[in-house]
Amino acid sequence: MNILEKFEKEQLKSLELDKKLPQFHSGDTVKVHLRVKEGEKERIQIFEGVCIAKKNAGINSSFTVRKISYGEGIERVLPLFSPQISKIEIAKVGSVRRSKLYYLRKRSGKSARIAEKNILTQNSNSSTQNKETNPKADGFNSKEIKASQKPLNNKIESTKKVDEKK
Repeated sequence: MNILEKFEKEQLKSLELDKKLPQFHSGDTVKVHLRVKEGEKERIQIFEGVCIAKKNAGINSSFTVRKISYGEGIERVLPLFSPQISKIEIAKVGSVRRSKLYYLRKRSGKSARIAEKNILTQNSNSSTQNKETNPKADGFNSKEIKASQKPLNNKIESTKKVDEKK
């Protein structure tokens, strides 16, 4: 390992401690919060789009985000450890089979959509676990259902009696 590689590793470790970047892959819809400097003022601008490519090259890692703005496709190649990026949020997790989604450049409309991956969150996981341990956890039990059906049956029977009397 030469001196340059050692230096890059040290810099990469310090950058990873400073920023907590989420694990995202190509196909995910991400919101990149970018620092924009206009004159003396600095503001944060959100660039939301689909990550179509990711390049893992240590400190030179980058990712490409594509969005459609006013019918025109816009792509931005952003360095992963850029000081311009304040944070990255994952809006949707896409279900794709490729690492580079350059074919999306030729597509538009519905054919350019990416299917969303179904991921169980902790909330839905705990509710299914609660139902397995306690079958009455969903709020309904057999007695309540039978009790709610009885008045309906009584109303039907009472209408039959009225019809018979006529």
